[in-house]
Formats: sequence, C-alpha cells, structure tokens
Amino acid sequence: MASLEKCVSKLSRVSAGKWNVGAVRVSCRSMEEAVKEHAAGPAGTGAAVYFEVRGEYPFTSMVVFRPDDIDTISRGFLGFSFSKLPNLNQAQEMLLSELGNILLNALISSLSNTLRRSFLPSAPKCIQGETPFLLEALWTSLGRSGRYSLVTVMLDLKCDERVTRSEVIVIIPDNMEAALGAVLEKQ
Repeated sequence: MASLEKCVSKLSRVSAGKWNVGAVRVSCRSMEEAVKEHAAGPAGTGAAVYFEVRGEYPFTSMVVFRPDDIDTISRGFLGFSFSKLPNLNQAQEMLLSELGNILLNALISSLSNTLRRSFLPSAPKCIQGETPFLLEALWTSLGRSGRYSLVTVMLDLKCDERVTRSEVIVIIPDNMEAALGAVLEKQ
C-alpha cells in the first residue's frame, strides 16, 4: 500500500485537491460474500475503472467512484468542475479512466516490483451500475467460485471543503498470495 500512498502524495502535489489513503482491509471472500457485504452499504450507482491482468498471476483490480461526486473529483484532479449529469458523459468517463489508470498502475507496479514479474494489464474499462454489478464485473476473469484474498483501500479526496471517497479493490488469487508470502518471508 506504500505505492498508493506515494501515488496519492504525488497526485496531491500536482492537482487542486488533497488526497489521502484511508482504511486498508484484507479479507478472504467469495464473490457472493463480497457482493452481499457491499450491497448492505449505502445504495446507489457507482462508476468503476478496472483492469484484468492475465499470465502467471492473473488478478483483477478496480477503483470505484461515486458518479454524484464527479464535480468534486474533476475539480480536485483537474482544477475545474464537470457538471453533474444523470449518467456520465464521455469526458467524465475519460477522467475517471485516467484517474483509475494512475491509481491502479501504481498498485500493479508495486506488485510487479515485489514479485519481480512483469504484468501487462488490459486497457482500463469504465463501467457504471449498482455495486453488485460492479463487483461481478471485477470477478469475471477469475470465475465466480472459490475464495480469494480481497484487498480494499479507501481513498479520500478533499477539495474546496468537500470530500469524496473512492475505493480501490484488488482480488488476489491463491498462487499470487503464496508468491507474495514467500517474498515477504525472505525479507
């Protein structure tokens, strides 16, 4: 998570808003458990940017944003606000895709450096929908069955006394978890 802290520190220096890493949680969940847990939270539509990484250690990662906060996100990231609309327009999706790309690449870079492996993520995808739909999209490449380590990091963006929260979610399969454990034991 040090990579995300470094990333949000850089974002704070170059953007109009102040970024902070909030709570970090690691748990072992099935897709159904994760969907149920998130469905119990506040209802509403989210927007997510996600990557799929294939290869020796396939995994998926996602950043979930609240579309209702697009004005705060755009002001904090770009220095000017986009208007709120019922659905995200192309410019707003591009903004979220770029922001998600920055955050998720910091995370992927950290995993790559730790495991000494190269990862080639898919192009970032931006989707909108209810939380269960977003989480199901995250699990698509890994399959619905089984339990996976789920890493969740909350990020806060404060701009003009307004705060918005986004959530970085990474699903780590067993073989990657074992490889990470082996590297950490050697340190």
